[in-house]
Amino acid sequence: MDLSGLREEYGRGGLDLPDLAGDPVEMFERWLEQAVAAGVHEPNAMVIATADAAGRPSSRMVLLKGVGADGFVFFTNHSSRKGGELATNPHCALLFPWHPLERQVRVEGVATRLPGEEVEAYFHSRPRGAQLGAWASDQSRPVASRAELAAAYARVQERFGADETDGEVPVPPEWGGYRVTPDVVEFWQGRPGRMHDRLVYRRDGERWDVVRLAP
Repeated sequence: MDLSGLREEYGRGGLDLPDLAGDPVEMFERWLEQAVAAGVHEPNAMVIATADAAGRPSSRMVLLKGVGADGFVFFTNHSSRKGGELATNPHCALLFPWHPLERQVRVEGVATRLPGEEVEAYFHSRPRGAQLGAWASDQSRPVASRAELAAAYARVQERFGADETDGEVPVPPEWGGYRVTPDVVEFWQGRPGRMHDRLVYRRDGERWDVVRLAP
């Protein structure tokens, strides 16, 4: 397949300094609301990139489950590859790829574990099937077959019950969440001729500086 000619010409809009909110989280929430209103598929989907102790990077897609002045929240298994890498090196990067709007948001920051009460509140808001799945899956570990996964799920279902009348499913000990406190947030808007707009907030103590980057 020849990919050299596969491209789109962007032209849905532009981004300039007067368009920005006072801080990056407010600006992010504004763009997220617009992505939801536009019907973007899974607008809270984000790529999180981590690195191990040797600096080897890895990335995967997760779902944003909270955002506020203190950062961006997601949940996962602490024993997963990303959990292990964040334990060694809490610096990470997030990417929100809103292709239909010709936009992306890039975040660089530091991840910290969420307190137990916040993890528990979110875990019990999940569908029961997802709660059972968190117990059944030893995330990022090798598994012999799909049948082995199904058997693990069946054992967990037998242990805790299939529906809400069987009682509450406890939070698995290795399951939790992270809050990524941003130091850098870039808002990218596609423009014709590949002259894209890139406006970047950089933390400077208690305030944010904004710079424009060449595309």
